[in-house]
Amino acid sequence: MNRPLRILVCAFGPFPGVPVNPSQQLAADLLRLRRPALCGIQIALEILPTRWDALARLDARLHAFDPDAVLLLGVAARRRRVSIEMQAVNATRAAPDAARRHPPARRLAADGPHLLRSRVPAGPQANALRRAGIAAAPSRDAGRYLCNASYFHALAWAARQSGRQRPVLFVHLPRREGRPAGVSRMRMGRGLSSILLALATEARCPV
Repeated sequence: MNRPLRILVCAFGPFPGVPVNPSQQLAADLLRLRRPALCGIQIALEILPTRWDALARLDARLHAFDPDAVLLLGVAARRRRVSIEMQAVNATRAAPDAARRHPPARRLAADGPHLLRSRVPAGPQANALRRAGIAAAPSRDAGRYLCNASYFHALAWAARQSGRQRPVLFVHLPRREGRPAGVSRMRMGRGLSSILLALATEARCPV
């Protein structure tokens, strides 16, 4: 690889019931972190409007930036710990987005598979967060809203790429400030940066 390793970090803006999206704040924190292990890695940030039509924007950014790895962050309002999502399903639910629009179809890809799984092992990522004092666990349910939809789109994009594998991972954050109770914003940022490093390691591995 002749260019620096590229990682795309995606998060979401406000949506009904969540006027300030913590995923947006924590994603911005990741870009400001100064960890020696992240030197030489080009990290780009994409804040997606919480709208169904924003999936086209995600697809365009993936095509233009051509990342070696993708980390997506979103909020799961009813969860109290961080969830490392293992898979995305090819389905939606009739829930309005920030523009009060509903998904255009019940399936994200008419001819696509029922689900797509991440190649990044969720267990080790959750264990690393727990060792850092952050409550976390693997999850097989990314929902049927835009978090799941963006994950499905990113995984589908990665599956179409040839050559080096492109690891993709979605991390669901608790609604309360985007982190479990008792966890500082700084600690949460460092925990997420450890996931960035794990994605970089995966991206450097040969297929």
